[in-house]
Amino acid sequence: MEYLIYPALGIVAGLAAGLLGVGGGLIIVPVLIYAFSAIQFSPDVLTHMAVGTSLATIIITSSGSVYQHHKKGAVLWPVLTWFAFGLAGGALLGAKLADIINGRVLQMLFGVFAILIALQMAAGVKPKASRELPGKAGLSLVGVVIGSISAIFGIGGGSLSVPFLTWCNVKMQQAVGTSAAGGMPIAVAGAFGFIVTGWDESTPEYSFGYVYLPALLGISVTSVIFAQVGARLAHRLPAATLKKIFAALLVVVGVKLLLG
Repeated sequence: MEYLIYPALGIVAGLAAGLLGVGGGLIIVPVLIYAFSAIQFSPDVLTHMAVGTSLATIIITSSGSVYQHHKKGAVLWPVLTWFAFGLAGGALLGAKLADIINGRVLQMLFGVFAILIALQMAAGVKPKASRELPGKAGLSLVGVVIGSISAIFGIGGGSLSVPFLTWCNVKMQQAVGTSAAGGMPIAVAGAFGFIVTGWDESTPEYSFGYVYLPALLGISVTSVIFAQVGARLAHRLPAATLKKIFAALLVVVGVKLLLG
């Protein structure tokens, strides 16, 4: 039964990512927390394993998305180069910080983060383009902040990178494409950080540090396929209404994690 959960989770995460443009980590992390709890993983490691596994899935699932954005010329590679240095460094830092945080506290922090993202989605708040992109050092510094937060919560960073880039007068299509590509250094560095920090912990069988391999494989196989399905459905379904429904679900998830 356990191994049926992960492909099903990949389907939902892939559809949400393609249909709503949200990172699958917002779905994957809380569901894995519940799943790992149900199969009696140690409370000391299960939240960290949910986050680390989520980051590892992004490495696989984001590759197709990045390629599609690149073909459309939507990835600003000169901008991403310096941004990525910060994102990767920040993700390593975030993995280290997450390892220090108690598992229950990490769940509560994710709950608060999910509620904040839900409110932003429901209200449709978007920063006005009011400044230009910073220089190389500025991009790297912002990348460190975004990478750190993203790694702590097991997400690809789109919910943070896209608003920042649009605020800096980057066109929405290029902001989304560049953010999607930025998810790769976050995922690679973050997953590596969670593997290293979890290497000497008492993790379940088939774990690679804080990355649980059965969940990684099960989620990745289906999410890659259904992200494409979701992208096609996005042109036929009322995305604005679906975002509000998803925001409501995120609030429920966030409150549940806060209350334990």
